[in-house]
Amino acid sequence: MADIYRPSLRLRPSEQRAVLLIGDFIASAAATAGAVYFWYQYSLYRLIESGVRENVAERIIQVDVPVWFYLLPLVWVLLMIDSYEIHTASNFRKTLRAIAAAPIVGLLTYSLVFTINTDPNSLPRIAVGVFLVLASALTLGWRAVYIRLYTSSGLMRRVLVIGAGKAGRTLVDAYRKLNPPPFLLIGFIDDDPAKRNKSFHGFAVLGDSSQLFNLMEDYRISDVVVAITGEIKGETFQTVLDIQERGIEVTRMPIMYEELTQRVPIEHLETDWVIRSFVDQVRVHGFYELLKRSMDILGGVFGTLVFLLLLPFIALAIIIETGFPVFYSQPRLGKGALPFNILKFRTMKQNAEADGQAKVAEENDPRVTKVGNFLRKTRLDELPQFWTVLRGEMSLVGPRAERPELVAEYQKQIPYYRARLLVKPGLTGWAQINYGYVATVKETFVKLEYDLYYIKHRTLNMDFSIVLRTIGTVLRRTGR
Repeated sequence: MADIYRPSLRLRPSEQRAVLLIGDFIASAAATAGAVYFWYQYSLYRLIESGVRENVAERIIQVDVPVWFYLLPLVWVLLMIDSYEIHTASNFRKTLRAIAAAPIVGLLTYSLVFTINTDPNSLPRIAVGVFLVLASALTLGWRAVYIRLYTSSGLMRRVLVIGAGKAGRTLVDAYRKLNPPPFLLIGFIDDDPAKRNKSFHGFAVLGDSSQLFNLMEDYRISDVVVAITGEIKGETFQTVLDIQERGIEVTRMPIMYEELTQRVPIEHLETDWVIRSFVDQVRVHGFYELLKRSMDILGGVFGTLVFLLLLPFIALAIIIETGFPVFYSQPRLGKGALPFNILKFRTMKQNAEADGQAKVAEENDPRVTKVGNFLRKTRLDELPQFWTVLRGEMSLVGPRAERPELVAEYQKQIPYYRARLLVKPGLTGWAQINYGYVATVKETFVKLEYDLYYIKHRTLNMDFSIVLRTIGTVLRRTGR
């Protein structure tokens, strides 16, 4: 039996995210140190220019650096939150865009705080400016090194897919849409004689399971993905166990699909996997529920205050353009299919559903008014729902609250659609920030895959990340 190639370095996506975060934190910590040094040197220069030359060192020591300034590395990491998705981090153009946006958002936030602060001297403009410049430059340099290492074929995982059927081809199709690729896909193996020497999506079937050990050595394989949804042969199963014992990473197709797309592959789920994922594993710790509800209350209070502050202006704009009513209310289904009513600013013309039939909102929907289009892009139309969050019928983060008649219709056409009702609906969510309007059952299918991914993987950190990305969407006016 041949020895199998064992890669010396192979980072999983969670480990890559950790490396990115640590690198960004080090870069921003260095930027903080550089900004403090510049601040001291600038203060020294100002004293000398003013004619003070005696006891200069003692005077400089008395320049106090506020405690909050040393928290800037944490703030910088939060500003970079959009760039920790692995496929974004491996793309230089997307990374550059994220790094360019971070100091702009930081500067706008600082300007707002500086304007309303009663003691502007406590906010060192020069030091903050230097920090943003240094943090941007150092982070860009570090990310360029990361991308170079990440895309180096010597460090990338080399993956072989067992099974060239529908599941395997679906996985490869998702892989081909990623640029740059997260690993090197070598090809398939399959025991079906009809598939031998054929190619699917540009990747060849290299052999059958009896040749697996030789293929591992010949192609220096580091990972194997099992994409067999039906019954697996005993010999194939034993071979998979053998290569796993020798250090090869073995992953099931649904898990790898989630890694590539941050979605759950609904069409390729087996019953036992669904039960484990959405019955056994979907339960979360009570501490998470407590913290999530606390975050909902804090966010609900803040959002309600913003709603009351902006209400006169938004209401006036709606009335001037299309008259009353300012709000509209609709029944929706919450956790456990319990009905409740949502309240939103009206963004469509009156009687948008004059025939009484529920219609899904589309991108560039002709029923949307000019004011309504602005409210949707900035997500301001959602402000009245903060009161629903305070009442506990919704959460800040969760699947979109859907109308009962649409839920009933989608349940007939889309497998596992009702699983969305395992958690509270949210003002924003994983599907909302990753996918736009849905106008067809096929698009709703994809959006459900995002929702189920969130339900399976939800954590407080994920919720917080979604909230921050939504805030970025509001500031960029790219909401839908």
